[in-house]
Amino acid sequence: MAYRVGVDVGGTFTDLMLFDERTGRYWRHKTPSTPHDPSEAVLEGIAAICQQAGVDPTSVAQIMHGTTVATNVILEGKGARVGLITTEGFKQILHLARSQTPGPLAGWMIMIKPEPPATLADTREVRERMSAQGQVIRELDEAQAEAALRELIGSGIESLTISLINSFANPDHERRLKAIAQRIAPDLPVTISYEVLPEFREYERALTAAMNAYVKPRVRTYVHNLDQQLRRQGIAAKLNILRSDAGLMTAETTEENPVYTLLSGPSGGVAGALHIALRAGYPNILTFDMGGTSTDVALCMGEPNIARETVLGYFPVKVPSVDVRSVGAGGGSIAHVPALTKALRVGPQSAGAVPGPACYGKGGTQPTVTDANVVCGYLPPSILGGAMQLDVAAARAAVQTIADATGLSLLDAAEGILRIVNENMFGALRLVSVQKGFDPRDFALMAFGGAGPLHGNALAELLGAYPVIVPPAPGLLCAMGDLSADYRDEFARTYIRTVDKAEQEEIVGILRELGAEARAMLQSEQIPAERQELRYFVDLRYYRQGYEMPIEVREGDFEGELIPTLVRQFNEIHDRTYGFMLDSVVEIVNLRAVGIGRVTKIELPEAEPGDADASGAFVGEHQIYRHGEWLSARLYDRARLRPGMRVEGPAIVTELDSTTVVLPGHTATVDRYFNLLINKG
Repeated sequence: MAYRVGVDVGGTFTDLMLFDERTGRYWRHKTPSTPHDPSEAVLEGIAAICQQAGVDPTSVAQIMHGTTVATNVILEGKGARVGLITTEGFKQILHLARSQTPGPLAGWMIMIKPEPPATLADTREVRERMSAQGQVIRELDEAQAEAALRELIGSGIESLTISLINSFANPDHERRLKAIAQRIAPDLPVTISYEVLPEFREYERALTAAMNAYVKPRVRTYVHNLDQQLRRQGIAAKLNILRSDAGLMTAETTEENPVYTLLSGPSGGVAGALHIALRAGYPNILTFDMGGTSTDVALCMGEPNIARETVLGYFPVKVPSVDVRSVGAGGGSIAHVPALTKALRVGPQSAGAVPGPACYGKGGTQPTVTDANVVCGYLPPSILGGAMQLDVAAARAAVQTIADATGLSLLDAAEGILRIVNENMFGALRLVSVQKGFDPRDFALMAFGGAGPLHGNALAELLGAYPVIVPPAPGLLCAMGDLSADYRDEFARTYIRTVDKAEQEEIVGILRELGAEARAMLQSEQIPAERQELRYFVDLRYYRQGYEMPIEVREGDFEGELIPTLVRQFNEIHDRTYGFMLDSVVEIVNLRAVGIGRVTKIELPEAEPGDADASGAFVGEHQIYRHGEWLSARLYDRARLRPGMRVEGPAIVTELDSTTVVLPGHTATVDRYFNLLINKG
């Protein structure tokens, strides 16, 4: 394999990185996204970056793609009409859901319960029943099931979900129903719950399978069309899609189980940030990815923190994903003043790529965060290496509408917009740190995305998280993360026993079986044995507790006192997370094996630190407005900054794809890997 391309499609820009595995060289490119058809920007970007590198596109061997197609389908409510087949007596499974409501005291009163992906009118019951141990209590009535399927399919559904009670223990009836459905309608997308989530909890399993069916037609069409268009252009590259847990999967798997890509886009940023941070010697980081439309944040301690559940709106989708929190706060977030409250608000609506912020000169007139940065001077009039000139007058005119609505001056209105958006992002960072039992002061803050370095220093002041790490080409880090992502898949089995009734030999036997499945997956992807890794996890909870916590098991523990070790580790993690332990029996819930296939990582430039004098990168003076006064800030060209150089704040460092602000009282130092490290004093 020679050339690989990483592609990250954002709401405003599509970022690409081309990597030559033989020489280690890489090239970067940024192009406006095409929301009406994301593949257009992908294809245009691949052609442009290959031309930039002087590479024939047909020599690209692999494309690693982070996508937001599935996420957008759910958030916009534009998925397929889903039919659901379930066990007789459980027709309302998606509607009964869980007795949880949002908000504080009166949350249940104001909640407008959303319609699940499959309506009651599109739900049918079949006569069958499995026990929780996988024994057939009632044999599947195939004649009745076929009649129900024919009637449901004939009603015009666009995608089908089959989720039967206790199928996690024995999927035979689900598989037989799938075969019947495919015989009746060979082209109808069919999802069975066992293949998506072979674990207990009937509502979560049914909902996850239904969500998979909901996004399946759109994602399948997108991935298939992209693959075909690449072929028509002579590009026979292997297309891989980034999973929500920052692993890679094939295009074919994506078409079958697209629900695993719900956080595909943000997970690429986490993978890239962690790759940079580990190299720089900072294993514990808070990632801060601020783009044009939203901001994604996560906490990592040497590796991504993988959550077992992703919440989209009201729906808890049970798929493994990087524990990312997203807020509608980006460079394109629109500031507004509601007539009722007269209080300034920022986001979640965004100007996006079209028409974009007013300062972009593409027809946008609404005030955005980017416009406020221009008015306050944090964003110089010339960006993208001089390729784009910002319209300062348009930015001031847009922000003036906020000043008029609030009675503030133009500059105070602009600074107010920035303070509010910073507080919004600060809240998201607290959710992944403080709420999880971690002190953000123990972490470095990795600021990336097109707008992350603009706000990273301000967020560090609020959090106390230092240093702020600004990697080279921060606006393209997600694309680099796609290139850095490893192959990954997990295999699980529900195993419910209290520890006093569990047998270590049985647990180890199941884990080894799951590990063999994971190994087979890696071999099918032609991952060399030396790059294969297996990891094992056991989900534990206190007996009769509602939720479990995953505990990693080393293969070396299989021969020792495994169960007491698991209990001790579970108590320690429970105490750290919730602040207490219980004198209660611990229960095992699920066993799982994760297969990881390591890919060749990009080796970024490195040099020995030299002189601290950064005057060679100085390009001029610029005025910024902060805390009610104008300050003189020094402008630097990042391309001229070398390891060891120091930049004293206030300063602005410009580069092709982003702008970094160093606030007064702070110093930015260039480390040996060309990262900017911003610290106090």
